[in-house]
Parts: sequence; C-alpha cells; structure tokens
Amino acid sequence: MSDAKRPLTAEDLTQIEVYSDPQHAPNGDAYAFVSTSINKDNKYESQLYTQKLTDSEPRQWTFDEDAKNCNPRFSPDGQHLVFQSTRSGVPQLWLAHTDGGEARQLTTFKNGAVNPSWSKDGNQIIFSARLEKDDNVQEQKEHTKDEKKKEAEDKAKEPIVINRLKHKANGSGFRDEKRTQIIQYNLASEQFIQLTHGDADYDYEDISPDGSLILFSANLDADEDSSLTNDLFLLHTDTKGMEKLTNGKGSYSNASFSPKGDKIACFGNEFAYAGATQDELFVFDLTTKARTCLSESIDMPLGDMMIGDTRMGQSTTGPVWSGSGDALFFIGTDHGATGLYQADLQGGIAVLYKDNNHVFGFSYNDKSESFVLGISTPTNPCNFYQLKDGKLARLTNANAEFLQEVALSEPETITVEAEDGFEIQGWILHPIDFNENEKYPFILEIHGGPHAMYGQTFFHEMQLLAAKGYVVLYTNPRGSHGYGQEFVTACRGDYGGKDYSDLMQAVDYALKNYDFIDQDRLGVTGGSYGGFMTNWIVGHTNRFKAAVTQRSISNWLSFYGVSDIGYFFTEWELGENLLDDPKKLWDFSPLKYAKAVDTPLLIVHGEEDLRCPIEQGEQLFITLKHLKKQVEFVRFPGASHELSRSGEPLMRIERLHHICRWFEKYL
Repeated sequence: MSDAKRPLTAEDLTQIEVYSDPQHAPNGDAYAFVSTSINKDNKYESQLYTQKLTDSEPRQWTFDEDAKNCNPRFSPDGQHLVFQSTRSGVPQLWLAHTDGGEARQLTTFKNGAVNPSWSKDGNQIIFSARLEKDDNVQEQKEHTKDEKKKEAEDKAKEPIVINRLKHKANGSGFRDEKRTQIIQYNLASEQFIQLTHGDADYDYEDISPDGSLILFSANLDADEDSSLTNDLFLLHTDTKGMEKLTNGKGSYSNASFSPKGDKIACFGNEFAYAGATQDELFVFDLTTKARTCLSESIDMPLGDMMIGDTRMGQSTTGPVWSGSGDALFFIGTDHGATGLYQADLQGGIAVLYKDNNHVFGFSYNDKSESFVLGISTPTNPCNFYQLKDGKLARLTNANAEFLQEVALSEPETITVEAEDGFEIQGWILHPIDFNENEKYPFILEIHGGPHAMYGQTFFHEMQLLAAKGYVVLYTNPRGSHGYGQEFVTACRGDYGGKDYSDLMQAVDYALKNYDFIDQDRLGVTGGSYGGFMTNWIVGHTNRFKAAVTQRSISNWLSFYGVSDIGYFFTEWELGENLLDDPKKLWDFSPLKYAKAVDTPLLIVHGEEDLRCPIEQGEQLFITLKHLKKQVEFVRFPGASHELSRSGEPLMRIERLHHICRWFEKYL
C-alpha cells in the first residue's frame, strides 16, 4: 500500500457519491443525472446535475438539503426539465426551465407523485400516484407536517384488517386500499386527468408518438391476488377503451413504442423456469399483432443482474429504440460483467461495449448517435462515459479525492470446474498491504437471490474486509445469473446440494492455489439466500472458524407463511408448498441441522424485514442458544431486507462494525 493511501473504513460509506439515471438532452449536446450521497446529518440526499458533453465537469442543478431529487426528464424541445423531489415532504413533481430560475411545483398529491414522463408533443406530463378509490385528482392536497403526524398517530391506534394474500411487501410494509394509477397533466390548462381507475396497480410504460395510446403494465387477472402475471395493455386516450397486448401467461415490462408507433419492444418471460426464467427481448407489431423474440440467439439474462452495496437510484437498462426504429439497445449480463448490446429486428445481436466492469445504465440520443454509459468497476464506484463510434470517453471524475486517499484491492478472476462440469466463476481480493510471505485469514462471501450475480463492480463490504487484512473470495455458484438458462435454474429443488458443493470446491481451489491463505482461519458470510447458505454450511461442515449470517432463512416451513413471497417462492425454488410435502421443506431447513453447528455464528437481521422475516433469525438463535452453542443475535430496528444496500446510513455502518468485530474475535 502506498504511504499516501489509507485502508478503507466502514465510515467511508459516507464519502461515496453514487451516480445514476443519465438522461440525454434532446439535442444530444448535454445530459442530466442524479447524484446520491450521505450528508453531514447521516441522511441520504440526491441532487440533480447537468453536463454539456464538451465540458470537463458537471454542474449542480439542485441544492436541497435532506431532499431526494430524481427522475429528471427533458421536455421534447429541451426547454424544460421535469423531476421528482421530496423537498416539500413527500415526492412531488417539479418543473424547471433549462435556462435557469426557480423550479415550480406541479403536483400536491396527498400520497405523492412519481416517475414523470413527457408526451411526444411536450404538452402533457404523465406520472403515477397512489390513490384511494374515490380520490379526486383535481382536489389533491399535500398534508402539512402536523397533519401527517396526526394521521400516523391515528393509524397506529387502529387494527389492521387483512383479507388479501398479497397484504405486505418488503420495504413498504402492510398494504392498504390505495392503488397506483396513471395521471396525465396538461401544462396549458394545468388540469389533471386520471387515465386508469380500476382496483389494480397500473404501471405506466410509454405513450405513442401521436398521443393516442397509453402503454401500461398491470395484473388485471380476475384472481389477481393469487396471480404473478404482469401483462401489457393499450389504453386509447380518446375512448378510454383498453386492449390486452400479451397473453396472460407471463410477466412483461420495460415496454416502449417504436419511433413510428407501429411496434412495441419489451422484456418478458412466461415463467418456463419459474423465478429463474431469463427475460427475452420481444417486439409486438401493432398492425399484424405478431410477437417476435429477438434474443433467441443469446443465452443471457437481459438487464442488469449485478449485485453491489453502493448502487442507489434507478437507471435505464433498455430496451431503447434507435432513431430509425430498426434496432434496439439494451444491457445484458454475462460472466460477471454487464455490457451494452444491440439487436436488429431480424434477431441479430451485436456487442456495442463490454469490458470487465459494470454498465449500470445508459442513455441514447438519436441526433448525436451516441450513448452516455454509467460504469462501475471494482475500484471505482461510478462514472459516466460517452460512447460514440465505438470509442469511449470519460465525462466525469466522481469520488476523485476519495479514491486518491484510500487503498483498494483489484480482484483476481478464478474459474473452478464443478464436479458435473459446470464452470464456477469467482474472484479473489488480496488484503491491503499484501505480503506473499505471510499467512492471512480468509472469508467466503455468498450472494443472495440466488438468481443474481457477483462481478466486476464496486463493493464496499468486500473492500472493507480486504482492508482489515482478509483474503476475500466471492463466487457465482449454480443458480447465479450470467451463465445461461441451464446454469441459473440448476439450484432449484436442490438448495444445499450442488450449489453447496460449488462453494466448497471454490474454497478448496483457493486453498490449493493461494498458499498465503491460512486454512485454519476460514470465515463465511452471506445475506438472504447467502444467509441460508451460511446457515447450511455451518450445519454441514466445521471447516469454518467463524460465520456471520445476514437476513437469512433458517426454516422453510415457517418462511412459507411469514415472508411476503413465501407462499409461491418455496414451490418455485424448492419444488414444494407447505401442505404438499412439509418433510421436504424441513429437510431443506438449516434449523434441522442445528445440533451439528460448532462454528461461532453471528446472526444479523432487520426488525422490519418482510422478505426473510426476523423470526427466521430468532428461531435459529434460540435453538443454538438452547444447545449452548457460540451464537450472538444483532437486531436492527426499523431495517428492512435492504439494510446492507439502502438502509439508514448509521445502521449500515454499525452492521459492518459487527461483522468485522465477529471475524476479528474468531479469526
């Protein structure tokens, strides 16, 4: 390590700026984006920036302390920017002139207004809002702080009446009677028109070039409460008539009209492999009603499947139409990296940009025929680049001072052959101040999902462990995305089987090929599915001397009934529901093997986790404690399943301190 650089710390989370959502100006000479950081009060803050492509630095557009400004969208003539901001208390829409001046508030909806988009003529703004059944969009009034406080106090005193299967969702809590509706705002008349009204959640996708059709996605099944489909629909703006575009057998999203309005592109699948099904790229011809799959020639998940712990804010992943309408652009996930791809309407696929890094979003401009790419690497959280004529040019220099100050470890890629021939990709991080003549403790990191992917992106937690002097191994065992459909579905019905073997063989490979690893000081950690696997590992081997299980699953029998996804996830992933074969679910449960656990185990869990509820951690703790095992339980108040990624900053930092403390104590 250079004398000028210091080791990374847990508190360095507060030093990192995270860029997202690049949006080209219509003329192609500038773009806007969102920068999210943690301010001096340890709160998240998001500000908008703009940058001319000829300028060396971006210009800050918003300056609201403690506010989250996001979703910047240029008007078609480039003269205005509509965006979403919490500066008034809840997310509302604001409009600013691109020449400068104060932004004007457009909406005062009681429950907020989000995700603005322009009609092609620039006369309308379409957005989404949560509404009660009888709400009048012309009479919406945002509550004052006192009104919000009283409403919250009154609600806390009322019982919650539940009559739906889908009655809760991780991150948002118990569902109420509000539904997401699509609203249109006329800039000339300053009037709102509610375009959808049913007892369903309607997600706006796009508006046709002539403004006659609204494209949206929704689950309008008669038995919507038990169905997991998401169909595409067309709403005629004149008659308000609707027509269904898809067949009710799958899930479709990211849909948009072609420049001429005669076709629609989208991502989608029909659950051929349940939740492990890779999306395909489809085009619907509105004249012939034919559906064409353009991605048959590639065995790769579409979109961004990369996992990280500093990625905040949404970004476009495609599909995006070319200006001529004869091609589509999208991000694809492949072997630990993501890249930008192009598909023609005959199904030909070309790589426009791919390297050993993480393309997390992009914006395309048909006038300049260029892209703005958001890219993260293992040693750089984020930057924007212009891609034009195949050449990449950096536009920003985010986190420059921070990166000059801290020492980071560059990962080394490894490939391990599994017992049945699958190739398992992984990465080794060397400790900071590495000396090949020394022996170092080792930590295996296991990702969640399981249908997700580790790879070539910045990961604060991994770098922190390397800074603490650990060799870090992270891999993509079977079940991970990025290696084809057969690979991603291979763990279903076999949790704790060959996926476990993949991980153990990767550890064996590391011990065999890196003699600086101290085989007597091995640790393991993971969250969600990675937490399940950590629990499984310590119940099936004593080779690890310390383990930290995070937001984990310990008992599939109870998970079925307490998780917001348990009622379908157990069948999708394990092959059985609770009443069909409870013995099988118990056999898959780490809790069954608690007597065999001798590894000191730290259990980390969020109190408000509705995906893997805290009772999963409680059951494991009580059982191990009753058995007189070395176990400790750390509960994080108010934290959901997203604690490590977007939880309260101080909670995230404290979580990292507990992980490091446990490994320091036992390794």
